[in-house]
Amino acid sequence: MNTLARLATYGLLAGLLALGACGGPSSDKVDDGALVMHRGNSAEPLTLDPQKASGTWENNIIGDMFIGLFTENADGNPIPGMATSWTTSEDGLTWTFSLRDAKWSDGVPVTAHDFVYSFQRILNPENLAQYASLLYPIKNAYAVNTGKLSPDNVGVKAIDDHTLEIKLEYPAPYLPGLLTHYTSMPVPAHIVKAKGNDWIKPENIAVNGAFKLVEWRTNDYVHSVKNPLFYDADNVCLDEIYYYAIVDNNTAERQVREGRLDVNNGFPGQKLAFLNKQLPGYVRVHPYLGTTYYVFNMRKKPFDDARVRNALAMALDRDFMTGEILKSGQIPAYSLIPPGVANYPKGGLVSWAKLSLAERKAKAKDLLIEAGFGPDHPLEFEFTYRNSGDNPRVTPAVQSDWNEIAPWVHVTITGVETQIHYDNLRTGDFQVGDAGWIADFNDAENFLYLLLTKTNQMNYGKYSNPAYDAMVERSNHELDPVKRAELMQRAEQMMLDDMPVIPMWYSVNKALVNPKVTGWVDNVVDIHRSRYLCMPKDDKK
Repeated sequence: MNTLARLATYGLLAGLLALGACGGPSSDKVDDGALVMHRGNSAEPLTLDPQKASGTWENNIIGDMFIGLFTENADGNPIPGMATSWTTSEDGLTWTFSLRDAKWSDGVPVTAHDFVYSFQRILNPENLAQYASLLYPIKNAYAVNTGKLSPDNVGVKAIDDHTLEIKLEYPAPYLPGLLTHYTSMPVPAHIVKAKGNDWIKPENIAVNGAFKLVEWRTNDYVHSVKNPLFYDADNVCLDEIYYYAIVDNNTAERQVREGRLDVNNGFPGQKLAFLNKQLPGYVRVHPYLGTTYYVFNMRKKPFDDARVRNALAMALDRDFMTGEILKSGQIPAYSLIPPGVANYPKGGLVSWAKLSLAERKAKAKDLLIEAGFGPDHPLEFEFTYRNSGDNPRVTPAVQSDWNEIAPWVHVTITGVETQIHYDNLRTGDFQVGDAGWIADFNDAENFLYLLLTKTNQMNYGKYSNPAYDAMVERSNHELDPVKRAELMQRAEQMMLDDMPVIPMWYSVNKALVNPKVTGWVDNVVDIHRSRYLCMPKDDKK
């Protein structure tokens, strides 16, 4: 099929597959004179509990409400948060933090004991925290999270109310970046103990960040207001924020043009040129540390066979998808770790990356035949994808590429709400699914960790390779940055040869930002905390 025909076909199919978006921003009145920002936020949060969240759309709200030991500046880089200073032992295994005087929004002091309680809570297996594995560098975190030790064995200790000690399993030079993540944010122990899971409700919640939750209308908006007890409240410009769960980028783009949204964290890639003309100064496109990939459920046949996984990986035309469908600067990916990751000059590469597409498809067919598939034994499976962003437009091309391998390959595609799709990935309720990973901190380990056996829920396909695990573990204990990078490269290559996931493209962050909004800085982690944003008073809603 030629390029024009393919584009016409995929455009029609994507239009049929896209789901309707929710309604526009609410018309509820706000206080006269309040400076209010309306932010489009791609998906409905399942939770606003920092220890139970797992999505960037949740992080966008949670990170405005809570502050960990470190936080991000407007550039997305780690800066001190609740910690004012810290020391590190010579072996890099003990970090001691001095905490600032700060209060929860209900006036109760934030202490080191809140941090101890929070780390123990998220790692307690009874809490079922999906993202607890991110904290495994902490001493005994893995053993506690797997039920081998009690929570009071986590290597976090309050020396006094304003001094916190964290012991590690191995040196982690990326710790300041990791400690900006919502998994490491404190929760108000005095409220959580009293209210249980209801602590996060607007009538109960207390926060230590710039904004406090006051209302949450499911599938409509989350409403937060400025927290006057935030330690840096004098430098927070906005009074109120509304976050809207708008799945469809076309709907969000229209609402930006109508002035109903000040910011939206995405736009249809194929409209880049159009939007540059229609909304001069609004379009923001910037590389960032993210990879879109497809994951195999390796507990289901035939995806336990590396020949099948490699065949399906090599048959996909990434150049067509990025250049003719996405059209926003995405780069075809043949490795998991994107360019630009700190201290990681060159990653792995799939062995067939330099073959032509025709050669790859022929080889893919041969591999499937070798694995036992053919006219009498067709390969049939379902590919599920997030129905947000550009995914509905790309997926028909994926389906076509796979079905074109041979007449006996039959692939169906199904769009699923983003948060439900990720829940299905974590529980193993899929065959092949699309996913994306945005770095939690700027280090290659944050990508390699996804495929470790012990990562559990975030290792969606349940890839398990003892040699890979051991190589990553060796890199964690290596203090020389060059040798550490070499070990991580060897681990990535080992994983790519196994192909438990299909790297598809390296991401760009795309946003529409009203030029009157100040403080928005494009950055490689695509984090834009509302505490840094402002706009003229005459633009209040």
